[in-house]
Order: sequence, then C-alpha cells, then structure tokens
Amino acid sequence: MSSYISTFVMCLKSKHFTPQRSVMALEAWFMDDSNEDQRLPHHRNPKEFVTLDYLADLGVVHWKLNPENYENDSKLSKIREERGYDYMDLLDLCPEKVSNYEEKLKNFFTEHIHKDEEIRYCLKGSGYFDVRDKDDRWIRILMKPGDLIVLPAGIYHRFTLDTSNYIKLMRLFVGEPVWTPYNRPQEEHPVRKEYIKSLTKKFGETIRAY
Repeated sequence: MSSYISTFVMCLKSKHFTPQRSVMALEAWFMDDSNEDQRLPHHRNPKEFVTLDYLADLGVVHWKLNPENYENDSKLSKIREERGYDYMDLLDLCPEKVSNYEEKLKNFFTEHIHKDEEIRYCLKGSGYFDVRDKDDRWIRILMKPGDLIVLPAGIYHRFTLDTSNYIKLMRLFVGEPVWTPYNRPQEEHPVRKEYIKSLTKKFGETIRAY
C-alpha cells in the first residue's frame, strides 16, 4: 500500500499528470514518433497524458456539451453568443460521404495554421486534432461526442479520423467562414508571430521558432 501511495504522490507532482476525472472530460497526450497509420492513437510508452490546464495555456479551449440536444442546447447557444459564432454548418466525414476521402484526409493531416480560430463540436463518431506545444512536441487530442474545442489562430495543428473512419462535426465561425490553411513553415506570418508572442507572455520565457 505504501508503494502505491508513493507512486500516486509522484504522479501528482508531475506537471503532465491528468487526474482521471479530467481525462474523461477530454483526453490528450504526447505523441510518439512512429510513422504507423495516422489513425492509430500513437501513445508514448509509457503513456504521457496532458492536462487541460496545459492545453489552456496553449490557447486550446474546451467544453463538454450534450450532443443529443445540440439544436436546443442553451449552453451551446450561450457560448456562440458570447464568442460571436454566428455561422454554423454540419459535416459528415467518412468514406461513404466524402469524395476523394483518402486525399482529403491527407490534406487535413498536413501541418498548418489558420488566421482565425478553428472551432469544432463533435456530435457523433471520433477523431483526433494534433497541436504543437511550446516546445514543438505533438499533442494528440481525442474528439468524442460532446467535445467542443477551439484552436487559437496561429497554432500549428492537423486533423485525422481514427480507425472508425467516421465523425460528424459542427463547424462554427465568426462571420463568413474562411478556412484557408497556411502550411508550415509560417514563422513570418503575422498571426503566427502574434501567437508566439502570447505563448512568451503566458510561459514567461522566449519561445523558439522551429
């Protein structure tokens, strides 16, 4: 028992340790360097989960909502109103409903930034958003029904489905949607520079441009 307690205390002291309750809210972890199928989880060995607080420090915002009631969800309506998300559409991603599915999945998985936030709400199925942290490490975020996330403008990221090959997403945007990807490298892009500046302020250290 004492050995178990010592191990638990050591985990609590780790800045990447995520209590079980937070893991259930949104699962995220540092990825391995394997070139295997992008749709696999790609956990490190041992697994290294990432806290919601660390994601928030990177500018990634998350809510857990009820996907069964998205048409009449007052919490979703409040988020949209407060953040100005006046545009909305729904997107089914699967081989049966998307032409050139493999090619589009490859494009989604190309590392890039956007000039605006990327807002996605998972209604059905599952998939992964990968984001770079301040040290240029990949963090994989598992999107499941009820997960609404916002990726900040300027963060390097990519998207892929998992092995289920199906996800239904709500896309939100402020005004007319512009989802133009700017593939890496984009270190001189004004939005990327602004994002790096925000990280420098948040972490109190110079963030290296990779």
